[in-house]
Amino acid sequence: MSSSLLARPESVRVRHTRDRFAVLVGRAVSGYHLRTGRPGGSFAGGRAALRISPRVLSSLAGQFTVTLVSGTNGKTTTTRLAAEALATSAGVVSNSLGANLPDGITTALLSAGSEVEHAVLEVDERHLPRAVLETDPSLVILLNLSRDQLDRNPECRMTAESWTTALAGTRATVVANADDPWIVWACRNARRVVWVSVRQRWTEDSWVCPACGNRLVREGESSWNCTHCTLSRPSPRWTLDNGRAVDSRSGTAHLLSLRLPGRINEANATMALAAARIHGVPAGRALSGMADVGSVSGRYEDFQYQGRRVRLLLAKNPASWLETMDVLMDSPRVLFSLNARELDGLDTSWLWDVDFSGLRNRSVFVTGERRYDIATRLYYEQVPFQMVDSLAAACVRDEATDVGDRLDVVANYTAFLSAIRTVRSTGPRSVETGRR
Repeated sequence: MSSSLLARPESVRVRHTRDRFAVLVGRAVSGYHLRTGRPGGSFAGGRAALRISPRVLSSLAGQFTVTLVSGTNGKTTTTRLAAEALATSAGVVSNSLGANLPDGITTALLSAGSEVEHAVLEVDERHLPRAVLETDPSLVILLNLSRDQLDRNPECRMTAESWTTALAGTRATVVANADDPWIVWACRNARRVVWVSVRQRWTEDSWVCPACGNRLVREGESSWNCTHCTLSRPSPRWTLDNGRAVDSRSGTAHLLSLRLPGRINEANATMALAAARIHGVPAGRALSGMADVGSVSGRYEDFQYQGRRVRLLLAKNPASWLETMDVLMDSPRVLFSLNARELDGLDTSWLWDVDFSGLRNRSVFVTGERRYDIATRLYYEQVPFQMVDSLAAACVRDEATDVGDRLDVVANYTAFLSAIRTVRSTGPRSVETGRR
């Protein structure tokens, strides 16, 4: 697709005195965090800059062709894949560590050099309307909407309504998930939408029509419609089909040769490929950039720890746990680590919406501050498990039951960050084992 569809806005220099001062201070703060290794380096510079000039994000963003990525699940991975695809053709800046609030986005833009043309930015769902208003994006990728940390996040309807208002006022092309009714409804006023079908499996948050409240009916994973009004699944331009991203307009099927495991990452890559093509990047070049990604902010990464090959996986709500189960298909030994701090969400009742029955023939361990919550859930699912105090305890060998060296750790946010610190502090990462 011709890149002329996404003409880059005229370059905007940071010309206001207050904005220039904000940039100088923000870069100084970011540099200080980088040199000293203090926590908060992914957002501290942007936070300082925004306090000096609330409009500095708009001034910075005007110098780039901006792509925004948002949704409940898959934002960080899709952002990384899209950035790597675009980087095969032009300079790219991205908030690759997942700092997706305005201060993290601003920090990322502060780091860009003069050779950078594209900004690929992950955006928290609640902050997408502000990001659209302040960055004037050329392209917006919308992945999915589902319940997530309801003690601190709004329901899907409130998020979708805020997106509808934001998209109605933007010139951006939207790459959107055709299989999610909330996404389709949110895009109803968007100027131009490229629909992508990724065979969405989690449907428990969209049983009623977002438009009229009547029942939705489904046929398989790729068809849905309202029983009362006209809202229905649109025809997709791109479709994920057996590990291939199929472009219906050209009839071309592109093999997704990824190192990242699982069907969910094929879905993320299909969304990223559709975005890259709109930006004018040839499919082969975009795919080669994405194929080199083996981990994303520690996710899916292999570490040598306590004589085990430990792989870290992040799951934070029922939808993401469903996809994680697919990644765990061949895992003989699994550790679940669950916390419920503010960053995680304090409500763990969503565990009862997760199907754990596929783990009945595995060696399963549970840990974390809310280990008893997940232990209770596994007990009623009739999944045998062992309670342990730490990741190290789950690595202890039992000659009678051990199968291989692999241990997959599935954790929510703060438990995941703790696991990363643990494995990174004790030894080198394992040698890459090739593409999966």
